[in-house]
Amino acid sequence: MNTSYIINELGEERENYFNAVAPPIIQTSNFTFKTVHELRHAFENEYSTYLYSRGKNPTVDILCKKLAALDASEDCLLFNSGAAAIFAAVLANVKAGDHIISVADPYTWAKKMFTEILPRFGVTTSFIDGRHIKNFEEARLPNTTLIYTESPNSWDFALQDLTAVASFAKQHGIITICDNSYCTPLYQQPVAMGIDLSLQSATKYISGHSDTIAGALCGSAKIIARIFNSEYNTIGSGIQPFNAWLLLRGLRTLPLRLDRISSTTKKIVAFLQQHPRVEEVIFPFDAAFSQYQLAKKQMTGACGLLTFVIKADNITSIETFCEKLQHIMMAVSWGGHESLIIPKCASVKRENFDAANRQHRMLRLYAGLEDADYIIEDLKRAFDKI
Repeated sequence: MNTSYIINELGEERENYFNAVAPPIIQTSNFTFKTVHELRHAFENEYSTYLYSRGKNPTVDILCKKLAALDASEDCLLFNSGAAAIFAAVLANVKAGDHIISVADPYTWAKKMFTEILPRFGVTTSFIDGRHIKNFEEARLPNTTLIYTESPNSWDFALQDLTAVASFAKQHGIITICDNSYCTPLYQQPVAMGIDLSLQSATKYISGHSDTIAGALCGSAKIIARIFNSEYNTIGSGIQPFNAWLLLRGLRTLPLRLDRISSTTKKIVAFLQQHPRVEEVIFPFDAAFSQYQLAKKQMTGACGLLTFVIKADNITSIETFCEKLQHIMMAVSWGGHESLIIPKCASVKRENFDAANRQHRMLRLYAGLEDADYIIEDLKRAFDKI
């Protein structure tokens, strides 16, 4: 299906809303029925109709159709955060006594769920280096029901061979999930590679404006319906119509924004690689990246997010560098119009900083929509201060 068609036309039945170019925000909690038969049908199968906006809503549905198509999947659920999408996807596929295999350093709130919440109910998790398929094979137990991947990771960009992981999982009846927030469906389609559920933080590139929190979960209609009828409606973590409308607005420019950001990122990578204060640049589409061939195989692009290791023998130098940036803001997340940076040492107590620990000297940089030279000049100034 053509990307331009998906983004601009799919799901938009304009004749139903006065031929308006932009879809309306159906800001309602409730929907009415003319007959008891219709209401009974809604009770029996809420997944197929509009009953209550905690579940289905017309504005949200338009976005769901688009994101499912972009992800080469059958259906999509939208959540009020990426963390909510992760929680529902995992919770729907485990029961007491089950075992999960997860990549070593998943998103913070995914790891908290694996290490603190699920163990309360007898669900255990093994964390592995997901770069090697043999580690998945060796970690599998008779009670393994779920594999959780994150490709690429958002700090060191470790990849998993998604086709190999999906093939292995299907042989053993294991459900697979991939956090695809780094790539978006435009640059990677995990479902097309055999992964059961693809999720992303729509807060990031789909929104593109840093004004909306959301998560998307895509997969087969059968799996999505099962989650909708259980975890999705029970937890009540669905997105609100207005936020879905903001995401629709952001989606219109997604290809253009990714192209611009990709072009800028290449220039920033080249600048950082030649700077004397930079020890290493980590970026999936850099030929020096350890998994470069796999990245080129399963990703059609990489943009925006990169990590560099700064040469510094004390934490003050890193803090000074970050605080002297005038245009690149210090904040978490990525995918918006603004360039951002976050130092790994911000999660380390100053007294525990170890310059010999490479991770303590990592800085994650997101290139926004500013001109590349504008960002590079800001980096130059900050480097000069240390």
